[in-house]
Amino acid sequence: MKIFIDGKFYRDRAAKISVFDHGLLYGDGIFEGIRAYNGRVFKLKEHIDRLFASAKAILLKLPMTHAELMRATVETCRRNKIRDGYVRLVVTRGIGSLGLNPKGCKRPSVIIIADRIQLYPPEFYQRGLDIITVPTLRNLHGALNPAIKSLNYLNNILAKIEANNGGCEEAVMLNAEGYVAEGTGDNLFIVRNGALATPPPSAGALYGITRQTVIELAQQAGLGVSEPNLTRYDLFNADECFLTGTGAEIVPVVKIDGRVIGSGRPGAITRRLEEDYRALTKISGEPI
Repeated sequence: MKIFIDGKFYRDRAAKISVFDHGLLYGDGIFEGIRAYNGRVFKLKEHIDRLFASAKAILLKLPMTHAELMRATVETCRRNKIRDGYVRLVVTRGIGSLGLNPKGCKRPSVIIIADRIQLYPPEFYQRGLDIITVPTLRNLHGALNPAIKSLNYLNNILAKIEANNGGCEEAVMLNAEGYVAEGTGDNLFIVRNGALATPPPSAGALYGITRQTVIELAQQAGLGVSEPNLTRYDLFNADECFLTGTGAEIVPVVKIDGRVIGSGRPGAITRRLEEDYRALTKISGEPI
């Protein structure tokens, strides 16, 4: 495997960062998870757009242009002979001191890893997930805005631990007001009376690239889409439910907190959106 670090490629065992990097010491940085399908990098521009938005939010000046980051991502896939895989693009604040102040970090560091990923076993896509609501709340906007895709994912990891302790692969995270925010690493949708609903970013949901793609596919199919505040009651009484994310793609949910969702099997609208999404990934993206 060849890994891109600050303009150069290194073998995986030789790919290293400093122990003084603020990304390691404090989670001070941002990232994107990107997919490649059929020899193309899917939604690359949108991912780099979001990376720049996250960087602006934390006052991090990216050391490469938008076009340079796109080219470096594609080149990393090319050098690793990736046709279908996963790309992790990381930007850290860079090397500083043991102190918290980021002023000592002179230059951010860019790391790109291209490999393969399978987030959930195939049977979960076939029969659907059983998930639970966890006690850990989604970060407050005034503390660490969930829209920032930062390296500090401890909030999500704690929720994932609680899901695992409850015997589940995934969880529902609520915000401080009790509304549904998202999963530990995925956006959440429900289907009710033939229309889709998904929590708004103001509730603590990430501006998901897959989330937006699903919204567009649903609208093209003539389905209504809304972004209301949702409660657990709304989830329990949905006809269908599914999660979306770059790694997860679209994965059905068939039980939440012991309540069977709809028929207890992945629904027809979920299946249609899965098919439309897969069809789009086969023909769309930056050629590797």
